[in-house]
Amino acid sequence: MLNNNQLHQRALPTEADIIKDAILRHCIYEGNQMIPQMATTLGYSVPTVAKYVGELISEGYFIECGKMDSHRGRKPIIYGVNPSACYFVGVDIARFALNIGLMNLTGEIVSQVTHDDFVFDNTPATLDIVCHRVVEFIEQSGIDSRKVTLVNINISGRVNSLSGESYSVFNFEENDEPLAAILSEKIGLTVRIENDSRAMTFGELSTGNARGYRNALFINASWGLGLGIIVNGELYYGRHGYSGEVGHMNVYNNEIMCHCGKKGCLETEVSGFAIHRKLLERIRQGQTSVLSPLVARGQTISTYDIVCAATRNEDPLCIELIEQTGAELGRQLANLINIFNPEAVIIGGVLALADEYFIPPIRLAVRKYSLKLMCKDIEVLTSANPQKAGMIGACMVARQSFFPQRR
Repeated sequence: MLNNNQLHQRALPTEADIIKDAILRHCIYEGNQMIPQMATTLGYSVPTVAKYVGELISEGYFIECGKMDSHRGRKPIIYGVNPSACYFVGVDIARFALNIGLMNLTGEIVSQVTHDDFVFDNTPATLDIVCHRVVEFIEQSGIDSRKVTLVNINISGRVNSLSGESYSVFNFEENDEPLAAILSEKIGLTVRIENDSRAMTFGELSTGNARGYRNALFINASWGLGLGIIVNGELYYGRHGYSGEVGHMNVYNNEIMCHCGKKGCLETEVSGFAIHRKLLERIRQGQTSVLSPLVARGQTISTYDIVCAATRNEDPLCIELIEQTGAELGRQLANLINIFNPEAVIIGGVLALADEYFIPPIRLAVRKYSLKLMCKDIEVLTSANPQKAGMIGACMVARQSFFPQRR
């Protein structure tokens, strides 16, 4: 199995790698086919496709799926991707949950688990907990760990996915190695790391509501606030891979310290963290909420708790705070729309679960504050699966890294 350095520093793919890559991708997305069909679509000769299909079969990635019954004489064989040829693990580290999924080669999630008892803390102990639960998950899945090609772990903040380095989370002074290398050693498998918002964006682009758009923005509205940028159908990383830190735009003169160490960041007013702070302040000032007893007991309140209070219990205070946050997010999104002129904005993250209270104020503010020509055709959508988007995106990123042209 490849180690982390080999994963990111391997030689350029050979012509054979590229052709087999194309055949695999084609059948993953288009389904089982006969060799002449593949050759016609991909632009290779029938003998060339037949040769590499044979190699893919010998490597375990392709299987025979029957014969075409409608043909007279010798019936041609139909080939397809072997779903169990290899697997990919996606891990999404959220503030109040740890989501882990196992995806097969054809993109099906075959196993998943959510640890609701997990609370993120930027400590070596939390890092060990994540690694232990990933190992435990793979063991309990019943899949031979040797078939797990790659583990992708989503983390927040500045992440260089190529070098495997994190500059915001789990960046401890005593560790000289890149975080991905440390995780690989602890888990015993090749590990890649990715920024959580970008992984969500890639998942949405691959299988979710961003699919089909060439230029779009994805907002991860959870405990923090992140941005994924799609330009010309591709995920935009920026020079060093740190694009999308929209939550740390300096917007306010509020003197509120952000966790990044600066004051006045957008995230201090527009995020689950901001809603949580305001909720506590309002309850302490005498306003009531269904969450008031939890606050009185000093119990931890997550963004999900606040969303549930609004959507399930119609709690006026939580609804007000979510609507206010949506309106302010829409106002700031209008600026991004004026810059990027996207086809669509997809809202994901935990706050997107409060769809009926969160999305309408966003749409209204976008129309109000962005230029008319910029927003006249724009669509503001919610994520296809707000609760699982991070895990799905992590799995999709891991699977994408499997293809030689993308390594």
